[in-house]
Amino acid sequence: MTTTTTTERARALLAEMTLDEKLAQLVGFWVDAGGEVVAPMQGEMDPGGGVAEVSQDGLGQLTRVYGTRPVEPAERARWLARTQAEIRSRSRFGIGALVHEECLTGLAAWQATTFPTPLAWGASFDPDLVEQMGAAIASSMRALGVHQGLAPVLDVVRDARWGRVEECIAEDPYLVGSVGTAYVRGLEGSGVIATLKHFVGYSASTAGRNLAPARVGPRELRDVLLVPFEMAVRDGGVRSVMHSYAEVDGVPVAASAELLTGVLRDEWGFDGVLVADYFGVAFLHTLHQVAADLGEAAGRALAAGVDVELPSGDAFLAPLAAEVRAGRVDEALVDRALLRVLTQKAGLGLLDPADEPAIPDVIDLDPPAHRAIAARLAAESVVLVRNSGVLPLAAGARVAVVGPNADRAQALFGCYSFANHVLSHHPDVPLGIEVRTVLEALRDEADVVAYAAGCAVDDDDRSGIPAAVEAARDADVVVAVVGDQAGLFGRGTVGEGCDRDDLDLPGVQRELVEALLATGTPVVLVLVTGRPYAIGWADGRCAAIVQAFFPGEEGAGAVAGVLSGRVNPSGRLPVTLPRSVGAQPFSYLHPTLGGPTQVSNLDPTPVAELGHGLSYTTFVHERLTVPASIPTAGVFEASVVVTNTGSRAGDDVVQLYARDEFASVTRPVAQLVGYRRVSLEPGESVRVTFRVPTTRLALTDLAMRRVVEPGAVTFWVGPSCSVRETAVASELVGPVHPVTGADERLVTSAVG
Repeated sequence: MTTTTTTERARALLAEMTLDEKLAQLVGFWVDAGGEVVAPMQGEMDPGGGVAEVSQDGLGQLTRVYGTRPVEPAERARWLARTQAEIRSRSRFGIGALVHEECLTGLAAWQATTFPTPLAWGASFDPDLVEQMGAAIASSMRALGVHQGLAPVLDVVRDARWGRVEECIAEDPYLVGSVGTAYVRGLEGSGVIATLKHFVGYSASTAGRNLAPARVGPRELRDVLLVPFEMAVRDGGVRSVMHSYAEVDGVPVAASAELLTGVLRDEWGFDGVLVADYFGVAFLHTLHQVAADLGEAAGRALAAGVDVELPSGDAFLAPLAAEVRAGRVDEALVDRALLRVLTQKAGLGLLDPADEPAIPDVIDLDPPAHRAIAARLAAESVVLVRNSGVLPLAAGARVAVVGPNADRAQALFGCYSFANHVLSHHPDVPLGIEVRTVLEALRDEADVVAYAAGCAVDDDDRSGIPAAVEAARDADVVVAVVGDQAGLFGRGTVGEGCDRDDLDLPGVQRELVEALLATGTPVVLVLVTGRPYAIGWADGRCAAIVQAFFPGEEGAGAVAGVLSGRVNPSGRLPVTLPRSVGAQPFSYLHPTLGGPTQVSNLDPTPVAELGHGLSYTTFVHERLTVPASIPTAGVFEASVVVTNTGSRAGDDVVQLYARDEFASVTRPVAQLVGYRRVSLEPGESVRVTFRVPTTRLALTDLAMRRVVEPGAVTFWVGPSCSVRETAVASELVGPVHPVTGADERLVTSAVG
């Protein structure tokens, strides 16, 4: 939270500024914006002149000075230092610009470590490791003079067809919130501002189409979509939030005072800076059409609670100045936003005179310590979905490797990785980091006798399938590495603006796998993807199925290690693996009538549900204990005994679920309320204790109040949300308990 000293200093400075100087602090400037489109509708926006032209009255932010094109880190850091000095010299008050970058899978800069994508964070069920990753990313950002990172994404997955699923953590709001808050702590604890996005409703877009209207009711908004954001605000101390592009019930979020001020600030107490998603203010005019021009759009966004327009000043500079001078927008709204911005800058030292920074000749953005975190997170996130016994690969087995993702480094990275977000525009520039492909990694761990791509990720060329079939026939087992290529706005099979109207593997990849199955050689299906695909056709036919959600620069070794047995798989599904696209939108959080019933001929039962994942050892969960009576207000403890009953050491993700049996509104058939990753030697047992706030069972009642209601609750622990290995009945007792801020501060404490 801010201090009185910084606020008073900001207030005094604000009183001396002209309107133009005020507005200059409320916008960014995109130095390298041009024809290389990395943001929606970027080509239709005017990037303006150079820094010298836009900084005559000061400048609020510099946009992606490292993350728009490949630049040598130390050289660019020296450029940034010179530019900051120029900006300060042109401002009457010597105010520096805040520098922001994308950092969803690591700092999005050339030569920086590329970590696994957020779906892999969710699959790890390891918030402590995610926090370490956040701190590592922050250390690279600080070395480059970057103040703010535009992550994490806290959208809850609602529809696998949506292209930005790979940027999300999970389909469970508690898992999203706890892992996302850990990432926030990693960044914020290392002095870098984290930015929650996209607040809110973005992932509930109609039919999974990017920027489509969110057909979401107020109860779903409160009980599912808002929960992770509230956790990160109340429990993570985040200093920045980004509004979403979504319109919720006909109101674009960028113009919603109810959400941006009423919920975020008045209810939750957020006192940081709310930034616009790129061009989001202008979109109120151009896309949502709730403003007749950019000036009206700026006024509506400012009144709703948007403080800073990014990436540039299309609406918050000349158009907003004209509105204020004409008396149509109250300058007090400008002052409200500016006070927040200046207070934040005071805390960052950007209001103070700056010494010339000492910049080394070389800045290593991919040090061994970062690669070690990336490797561990990748290994913990690989999910063994099915296994008939073919894995781990037998010693001496002759392995054929096929598939379009077997020998491509880019296949390991998400949409917001530098490789796929930026370097796709620079095909002659090397990756800048050392990356092995799955084929290269597996050659180090198994007897690979043949390789054939078979087909591309997303075209209809079948000419390579016969060679892949021949390779499979001559092998003891075939590893088929298939999946996605992340990209932007239709340039990939998944990613921002890369939505789908089906969930079949892209291109002719299914035909490739079907041809391999027809050979009779056991097929290990390895899915390297950014979304869950409908693989009901492969379930029961493939000898094994392995799911890896864009595992990053060390991901090939993680996948190969699971296949060889060097790594005992411990990842768990953070999203449902659907059987068909017809079940979309789908979430494990469905009420009774959202699952299979006798009143419909369609069965939405998935291939595998949230929490599922196999191991090369076995675990037994028994003797779950939960108090028979639990007060509706407060915290209770639940514990369970976990035993490794197999022959090798392994990690188990112990999952505690609950079912509110009868309530005033319909409730999910299962709800994750606790989890913990534990490492056990063969034969070892441990009692795992969960400390659970009753607010994890909160609901929005008939009066639209967030409350904990009394009533019967069933708790269970099992290998997934749908398997009750050990269960007990309990009762929430006492009066209906209204949820307060004091309650919610307990939400992320003691994950286990």
